[in-house]
Amino acid sequence: MDISIVVPLFNEAESLPHLFEWIKKVMTEHHFSYEVLFVNDGSTDNSWQVIEDLKEQNPAVVKGIKFRHNYGKSPALYCGFKAAEGDVVITMDADLQDSPDEIPELYRMITEDGYDLVSGWKQKRYDNKLTKNLPSKLFNATARRVTGIQLHDMNCGLKAYRKEVIKNIEVFGEMHRYIPYLAKNAGFTKIGEKVVQHRKREFGVSKFGLNRFVNGYLDLMTLWFLSKFGKQPMHFFGLIGSLTFIIGFISISVVACMKLHVLLSHGTGMLLGTNPYFHVAILAMNLGCMLFLCGFLGELIIRNSQERNHYLIEKEL
Repeated sequence: MDISIVVPLFNEAESLPHLFEWIKKVMTEHHFSYEVLFVNDGSTDNSWQVIEDLKEQNPAVVKGIKFRHNYGKSPALYCGFKAAEGDVVITMDADLQDSPDEIPELYRMITEDGYDLVSGWKQKRYDNKLTKNLPSKLFNATARRVTGIQLHDMNCGLKAYRKEVIKNIEVFGEMHRYIPYLAKNAGFTKIGEKVVQHRKREFGVSKFGLNRFVNGYLDLMTLWFLSKFGKQPMHFFGLIGSLTFIIGFISISVVACMKLHVLLSHGTGMLLGTNPYFHVAILAMNLGCMLFLCGFLGELIIRNSQERNHYLIEKEL
């Protein structure tokens, strides 16, 4: 099979028939063998009924997955990726803001240009500039700096993947925003970008909220930390803990020497219990010990994890 199209959706009943007919038209014109996987993420409208009707009319190409609850886009993509069988997997949103006319070129970039992943870039957008465009630009600028992947729109829903990519990464939580980073960390480094058309929403309402903007930064920091220290937590916690303990130990030694000097010279000085430097030094030593123990416990957990020796092998002779 040439292409699997994965469409996560939530309350998009009105747009689904239009989207499928558009996809069907493009696939037929270019003689692709394909499947369309609709992942219904706990919709409260009649989206599932529409998917069942499309399946009945097109049993060879339509597949559906229905969640009992609204879990989010990442779980929907995870299940869609797991079920996909095409050599190239393309994801797109169900709201008709992504154009299926982009599919042939995305497919060509994967199969002929040799990209592992191609991400869409909605260079000209029709969203609200203040509430969505500006936060999106700030988010993408930060993501480029942290991940080292030079994409203008990392969170674009329209993407194309080589099959090996989606079968060797795990999308969880709300990490769908950073699939290119997940792919890079798994060893798929040939990541490209294509300017794609952004269309105005015709049906329904946007699911975007400012909370996603905040959560996006937190998820980015999580991924960065896991990619750097996920396999060796002692390298982070042990180093920071050791430095903190050493600083605290040196500080308390200085305070003790000062106190000893006062006693030997029969002078008067501040009591240790009332000396703020003494308490800061003790706190630094305690924090150092706790951070070191965190690293030690992390190493114990990693060594007992089933993923401790999970490596992606590209070829064997």
